[in-house]
Amino acid sequence: MSFFFDHHQLNLRKIHAQARTQPPTQCRVSRRCTRINRHVPNAAPAPDALKAAAVAAPATSAPAASASRPVATASAAVASASAPAGAASRPALDPTAPKPFAEITRDAKETKGYISVWTKDEKTWLEIPEASFRKPFMLMANISNSVGERGLYASQMGPSWMVEWRKVGNTVQLVALNEEFRSPDDKQMAFAVKQAFSDSLLLSTPVASAAHPERKSILIDANALLSDIPNYGRNIEAAFRISYNYDRANSQIVSTRTQGDFTTLSTNMHFATARIPLPPTGPTPPPPGTPIPTPPKNVPDARSFFVGYVYSFMPLPEKPMAIRMADPRLGHFTTAYTDLSADIKQTNRVHMINRWRLEKKDPKAAMSEPVAPITYWLDKNIPVRYRKAVMDGVLEWNKAFEAIGFKNAIVAKQQADDANWDNMDGKHASVRWFTGSDVGFAIGPSKKDPRTGEILDADIGMSDVFARGTRRFVTSDLQPTDSHARLAQIMANVAVHSKHQHDGACNYAMESIAESDFATALLEERGDIAPDSPEADAVVNARIKHTMIHEVGHTLGFKHNFKASNSFKLADLQRPGPLSNSVMEYLPHNIPLKGEGKGDLINEGIGAYDYWVVAYAYGQFAKENEAAELARLAAKSTEPQLAFADDADAGGFGLGGGIDPDANRFDLGGDPIAYYEKRLKLSQELFARMAERKTVIGEDPLRVRRSLGSGFQQLATVIDLSGKYIGGMRTVRDLPGTTQRKVYTPVDSAQQRRALKFVTQGVFDSASFKFPASLLSNLGVDYNEWEREGPFSVTNRVAQIQTAALDQLMNPRVANSLLELPNFVAPEAQKGIISLAEVYDTVQKAVWSELAAGTSTDRIRRNLQREHLRRLSTSLTKGGWPGDAQATLRASAQSLQAQLQRAVARPGNTSAEHQAHLKDSLNTVTEALTAKMTKS
Repeated sequence: MSFFFDHHQLNLRKIHAQARTQPPTQCRVSRRCTRINRHVPNAAPAPDALKAAAVAAPATSAPAASASRPVATASAAVASASAPAGAASRPALDPTAPKPFAEITRDAKETKGYISVWTKDEKTWLEIPEASFRKPFMLMANISNSVGERGLYASQMGPSWMVEWRKVGNTVQLVALNEEFRSPDDKQMAFAVKQAFSDSLLLSTPVASAAHPERKSILIDANALLSDIPNYGRNIEAAFRISYNYDRANSQIVSTRTQGDFTTLSTNMHFATARIPLPPTGPTPPPPGTPIPTPPKNVPDARSFFVGYVYSFMPLPEKPMAIRMADPRLGHFTTAYTDLSADIKQTNRVHMINRWRLEKKDPKAAMSEPVAPITYWLDKNIPVRYRKAVMDGVLEWNKAFEAIGFKNAIVAKQQADDANWDNMDGKHASVRWFTGSDVGFAIGPSKKDPRTGEILDADIGMSDVFARGTRRFVTSDLQPTDSHARLAQIMANVAVHSKHQHDGACNYAMESIAESDFATALLEERGDIAPDSPEADAVVNARIKHTMIHEVGHTLGFKHNFKASNSFKLADLQRPGPLSNSVMEYLPHNIPLKGEGKGDLINEGIGAYDYWVVAYAYGQFAKENEAAELARLAAKSTEPQLAFADDADAGGFGLGGGIDPDANRFDLGGDPIAYYEKRLKLSQELFARMAERKTVIGEDPLRVRRSLGSGFQQLATVIDLSGKYIGGMRTVRDLPGTTQRKVYTPVDSAQQRRALKFVTQGVFDSASFKFPASLLSNLGVDYNEWEREGPFSVTNRVAQIQTAALDQLMNPRVANSLLELPNFVAPEAQKGIISLAEVYDTVQKAVWSELAAGTSTDRIRRNLQREHLRRLSTSLTKGGWPGDAQATLRASAQSLQAQLQRAVARPGNTSAEHQAHLKDSLNTVTEALTAKMTKS
C-alpha cells in the first residue's frame, strides 16, 4: 500500500536551510518555523501586527504545527513591525498554504456526483464536501484487467471497506474503520473498544486547494488512488514468487463516472521488476519450501504488466436495513462482529444474514413487485450465443421469490455492445465473462453494508471454460489437474485481500473441468454426442444455465449445500427430473451405465432447499410475528430434502478432510459408495473404449490423451470422497433442545468396511489399469508447441490415485478418529465395531497380497508397495501420531518384516526386479524398526 510524502515537511526543511544560509535580517519565517529572530530580542510586537498575523494563519493544521504557531506568529509580528511604512497590514505569505479553489479549477471540467470530479488536461481532482469528513461511506475496489494465470484473472471482485475522510492540517487521510469489534449498547464500553482496536490508513495526500468560498469543500489529487490499496502486489508475489513493484509513474486514471449515489474511477496500474531472478542453483536441490521464481508466461515481457483497478465511492444507506439474524441450520452467508456491550451473553459473536434490501411496493398484497428489484447487468463481453442461457439462469430464482409474494424480484439487463461504461463499479450487480490460461471457474462474490449485512453490490465472474469444456477436444488447451493444493493456491490468489475474502468464493472449477471432459469423452465414444452437434449445444447451454443459477445464489447470500442430493435414490436419477434439492451443490453429470435409463444430464433448476433459504432470508413478516415465523421455518431443517452442509463440513481445499461422508462435492444420490462404484465402472468403460478406438485423420492429437486423463481424474475424486467413510461421523445441525437427534453419529461399521473394500480392491488392483501397447504408443503430442509431454505414463497416473488413497487411509487424523469411535457408541453396541488395527491390516494385506501367494509383482504394484512402506516407515520415525496408532503400526511393520524375510529366503520363479524390490523393502522396514524416533 502506498502512502504519500508530506510535502509540507519538505518545504519546512527548505525554509530552515535558507534561513541558515542568509543574513539574519533576511531570515524567512512561516507558520511552521519556530526560529526566533535573535537580532531584535527586546522588540515588542505591535497589536495591529499581531492581529494581522493571526488573520493570516490557517484555520486548520496538524497538532504539531499548532504547538509552534504562537512562536511563529510572534516572529511574523516582529518582521511586520520592522517593515517599511504601509506594509504593516499586509499578511505574511505562507508558502505551504493550498492555492485557491478557483485557481486550481480554472478551465477544468466539473462532473457532479456523490464525489464530484474535476479534470483538466491529464489532471484529475476529487472534490470532498465539508460534510463528508468523519462521515462513514463505502470504498470498493475491483479488478477489471489482469494477467490471466495463477489466480490473477480479470473481472474479479476485490475488497471493500467502510471508510471516512479525515483532515489533519493540510493533509487528507482515507481511513478504513474497524468494524470487527463493537459495543452498540454500552457507550462507555464503546470508548474502550475504540481505544483497543485500531483503524487503518488506506491513503494520505496533501490538500490540493483551499476551501471553496461558498461550499467549503476542498480538492485532493485523484492520483492519490494510484497506489496499491487492494494489496494486489501480495497476490502477484504469491503467484510468481517475484517482487513486482507498483510503478506510479506509468500508471494512470483512465476514466471516471459519477452519479448522485456513487463515484467511480478506473485506473491502469503498472507493476514491474528490474530483472527476473534466477532459480536456486547448486549441486543439491534447495530445501523444501524454498520459494522458486516462476515468471508469468502470458505477457510479452515478464518484467512488466498492467492491472486494472476500479474504485467506487458510495454513501451508506441513510436508513440502515433491518437486521435478520442467522440460524446455522440454514446456509446463509453472514456479516459477523464481536459485540462487547455486555459480559453476560453466552457468545459475543453476532451473525447477520447477508441479503439485498427487498420490500414490496404494496406490503398488504399477496403478490407485489418490489420497490427496487435486484438487477443484474449482463456484460457486453458475454458471447451472444450464450446470453439467453445466462439470462435464464439469473431469472430462475424468481420462482422462489414468487413463492413468498414477490413478482419480478430479480431483473436481468443486457449491457449494450457499444456501451462505454464499466459495470464493475460498485453500483451495478454484473455478470462478466473471463478467461485464463491455466484454470476456469465461476465465482459469485458480493459486498455488504457492515452495519446490517445488506448486500450493496455483486459481480459474478464466469469463466469461458464452462462453455469451452464441452468442446475442448477441438478448441481448448486448458489442462485439468488433480492437485487440490494447486487449486487452493489459485483460489487464495483470487481473493484479492486476505482480510476480505469474498462470500461466494466458489471454486466450481477444476473438478468441473474434469467432469465435463469425462462426460463428453464417454458420451462421444458411445455416439451420443459430437462437439459440433445440436446435442452439444444443448449441453453447453444447460451447463451455463446451471452454473449461473448457482453463482446468482451466492450473490443472493446463499452458501454451498453439499448434502442437497442425499434424499434421492440413485435409481430415481435414471429418469427425467431434478438431480438435487439445491442448485447450490457441486453436481457431476448424471451419466448412466450402459443399458440404464437416461435422466437429466445436468440439473437446471432450483430445488426445495433453495425455496427454503429464500423464504428465510427474504420473507416479509409483521414485526411482531417475525421471530416466531423464522423459528418455524428453521425448525423444518429435519426434513430430508432440507439437509444442509457447507464447505467446512465437506472438507478439502485447505479446509481439512471432512468427517461426514454424506457431505461431498461431486456426488449424486443418498448412497455415495454406490455412486463411487458406478463411477469406477464408467471410468473402466471409458478406458476400454479408448483402447478399442481408431485414430481419425485431422483430429486433435491430444484428444485421446485428455480422455484418458479425465478418466483417471474421476477415480482420484471418488477415492478422495470414499475415504471419508473410514472413521467418519454423520453430523446434523440441530440446535440444543430442538430435536432428539445426536449431533455426531459414527458411520456404521458395515459401511466403513464396504468403503475400505472399494478402495483396496477397486483401486489397488493393477488389473484395473491395463492398456494395450497399441493405444499407448499412439498417444501423440502437439508438435506445434514447444512445451509438450512425453509418452503417456499409466504407471505415474495410477501412482497418483493410489498414493491419494493411502493418504486417506493412513494419516494421523483418520487414526485418531478410529480410536475415538468407541467413545460415541454405547457399550452394548461396541461388538463388531471397526478398529484401527482392522483397517491397517486390511490395507497391508491388499497392498502386499503377492507375499502370501508367492507371485511376482508388476511395476504398478511395486510402486504401491513402496508408497505403503514409506508411510509405514514415516509413522515409526516421526512424531505426530496418536500413541496407539504408532504402536499398531509398529506391529504391522514387524509382521511385514517377517513376511519379507520369508519371501527373500524363497525367491521362487519371480523377476529380477521383483527380487530386488523385496530385498530393498526388507532393508527399509528393518531400518525403520531400529531407527530412533525424531520427536516434533
